[in-house]
Formats: sequence, C-alpha cells, structure tokens
Amino acid sequence: MKLAPTVALVAMYQAVALALPAGRLEKRATVQGFDISHYQPTVNYQGAYNSGARFVIIKATEGTTYIDPKFSQHYNGATAAGLIRGGYHFARPASSSGAAQATYFLAHGGGWSGDGRTLPGMVDMEYGTASQGGTCYGLSKTSMVNWITDFVNTYHAKTTRWPLIYTTNDWWNTCTGNTNDFSTKSPLVLARYSSAGPGTIPGGWPFQTFWQNKDSYTYGGDSDIFNGDLTQLKKIATG
Repeated sequence: MKLAPTVALVAMYQAVALALPAGRLEKRATVQGFDISHYQPTVNYQGAYNSGARFVIIKATEGTTYIDPKFSQHYNGATAAGLIRGGYHFARPASSSGAAQATYFLAHGGGWSGDGRTLPGMVDMEYGTASQGGTCYGLSKTSMVNWITDFVNTYHAKTTRWPLIYTTNDWWNTCTGNTNDFSTKSPLVLARYSSAGPGTIPGGWPFQTFWQNKDSYTYGGDSDIFNGDLTQLKKIATG
C-alpha cells in the first residue's frame, strides 16, 4: 500500500521544486556543498564557504563500533566557517540492527536541532565488500528494506526528522529491489559522478534532494549539489 506523504516531507517537496520531465534540462538554483571524513584530515572550510559552498555532510559513525576520529574537528571547523552541517552514518547492515546503528549514530554526532544550521542525519547505503557479505552484505532485498526501515524509524522517533538516505541507483535496485517505501519520508542523496546530471532517480523519489556529482572537491572531500536555493536548504535544516 502506498503511504500518503508526511507533512514534513510535503514541506520539503514544496521547498525543492518538482522534478523535471525526463529529457528536459533547465537551469535552476542550486547550492554547492561537500562531504568529508577522516580521509580528509585537513579541510579548508573557510575557503569552501568563500567560494560559495554553504553546507557540508561529515562522517560521524560506522556500524556500532566506529566513531570517525576527525568528526569533532570537522564539525567545529564547519561551524566556525558558517557552513550548514550535518553528520552521516556509514551503514553496516550485517553487523547489527538498524535501530542499534541509528541509536549509536545519534549518540556520537548524528543528532539534529532546529537551529537552521543542522541538517538531519544521513545514512549511507552503499556497496559492501566481499568480506562483509558482498554488495548487499548478504541480506535479501526484503531484509535490507527492513533494516533501512528500522534505522529510519528509530532516527525519526528520537529526533522527529526523517534522515537523509545516500545511495546509487544501481545499489538501490540491486539491494532493495527499487523499493519506494522511503520516497515520502527521507530525502534522497544520490551519488552519480557525471557532468550530465544525476541520471535515473530510483525508489519512487520524484527528484534528488542532494546530488554527489564528483568524488573530489577543491577544498576537501566529495562535491555535493543541493537541488534548490539557499532559502530552501535552510528550510531542510530548520525542519
């Protein structure tokens, strides 16, 4: 059964313009941002802001045993530079439940406050290695959807916000069967490294809210593009 959109997500969909019909390409407002982790020990936050970036998404946790050692440094640096910021959690679906990992994330940097500068947390759903059970961590499509549901619902119950979901079109199709269970709840962060646009939008989402368009950014990390203007970005941060 298809659920009606929640009030919060309707507001987000109104804040970000509806997706364009396939094949059309129009110039529209966007906001530059980036994402970082301990793999970028030195980041020029102020340089990024001065160049036009207005947000950054920072790795906080992974599974239920790992806290990114650079999270606090990155978060404080981003705050001092005036960037809107938020944390992300790298999912390990085979190691523990979605609820356990959402709770761990929230305890170690993944929280949200309605200060207009904090994005809802993001859960990073992407390819597992062979030692982790392969692309889908050894889970069936149904089990993976259940795991994500557990994470998303736990995060929402504790913060009143739906977390962002990061993925690729390929992974989402392969590991969830292209479920649309989250398209009326969690904003989509779609990874596709291309100058031609974000490509096919999976999972019934009408558009991507953020697009990770490059695996490098001048001031550190990966390049991300918000699908709207700064006022709309601030609405997502405010709630």
